[in-house]
Amino acid sequence: MPDEMTTDMDHDVIWMPLRKLVWPGVSRDDALHHDPDQYTGSSSSTMEFKDYYQILGVEPSADLKTIKTAYRRLARKHHPDLNQEKGAEERFKAVAEAWEVLKDPQKRAQFDELRQYGGQPGQAFTPPPGWQSARSGQGDSEHFSGDFSDFFETLFGAPPPGPQAGRRRSQHRPDQHGQDVEMELPIFLEDTLKDEAKTVRFEIPGTTSQAPESRALKVKIPRGVGDGERIRLKGQGAPGPAGGASGDLYLHIRLVPHPLFDVEGHNLIITIPLAPWEAALGCKITVPTLNGKIKLSVPPNSQSGQRQRIRGKGLAKKSGDAGDLIALFNVVMPPKVEPELEALWRKAAEKSGFNPRKQWSQSA
Repeated sequence: MPDEMTTDMDHDVIWMPLRKLVWPGVSRDDALHHDPDQYTGSSSSTMEFKDYYQILGVEPSADLKTIKTAYRRLARKHHPDLNQEKGAEERFKAVAEAWEVLKDPQKRAQFDELRQYGGQPGQAFTPPPGWQSARSGQGDSEHFSGDFSDFFETLFGAPPPGPQAGRRRSQHRPDQHGQDVEMELPIFLEDTLKDEAKTVRFEIPGTTSQAPESRALKVKIPRGVGDGERIRLKGQGAPGPAGGASGDLYLHIRLVPHPLFDVEGHNLIITIPLAPWEAALGCKITVPTLNGKIKLSVPPNSQSGQRQRIRGKGLAKKSGDAGDLIALFNVVMPPKVEPELEALWRKAAEKSGFNPRKQWSQSA
């Protein structure tokens, strides 16, 4: 049975340095036709190629909105707390890794180059000539065991804090304390409204004299915890050498993307699709929130992009109150217009003197 722990909040976030892909003095065409070993800093190491577009189920030409929607859906589908199927956690990590690359314009451009270089999903892949690590030559006294693939870590560097499950980072202290252990803890938006215990499973890294140790703790996650915050569990890291104090366990909180809500501070934003007649005439609609459904009155003559604030229906704050839910209106045309409806549109067009492009003629 996991032990139950209280938590100390620590708001420091540790960001890992990234590697970058570079082509020093080598054109892409030359790189495609030369022996990788002739370039300084090149590597002939082989790894499995990861097609991040395929992992998220999107086309290489997909825009960021499409990629984000796919990521949200798959991250929630495969989250270990919701999906107990074998392999779900690995799929969750793969989805997080794909998002980490494709959301970043620079990483995505580098990945697109690698795909053109000849990478095929699931097949052996050798990095292109001329790439080198931005961290090469730097000392690294930390023990790091990442949950992103060798492909990612070789080409883009160790993952920064993000929504992957179970990333662990351990470090030695200069005194006789044991190693600290750091890991990501994915939290659903709904969980931030509660004040409940959550089982956390982690591994204490082994040493020359001690084998790795798996542990499980029940940790009380404070209500109102936010993305990027860090929870410190004193004495739950590795045992100290020669009887010294144990290190600490640090949990980095990462909010799992929600399929309906965007996060803006403590506020939540939900896009509300409206039919043209609903926007024109006004209506009452049912809107989901994190803790139930509410009725929302849409005023007549509402516009796409218009916002309406619902007080106290956002994320919880540590002060005890909550942020707001912001409804963002989006007028949507029906996919198919029946003849009767089309006739009504035509009649409205004939009777209305409204010209949405009137300012064009005024400025001409």
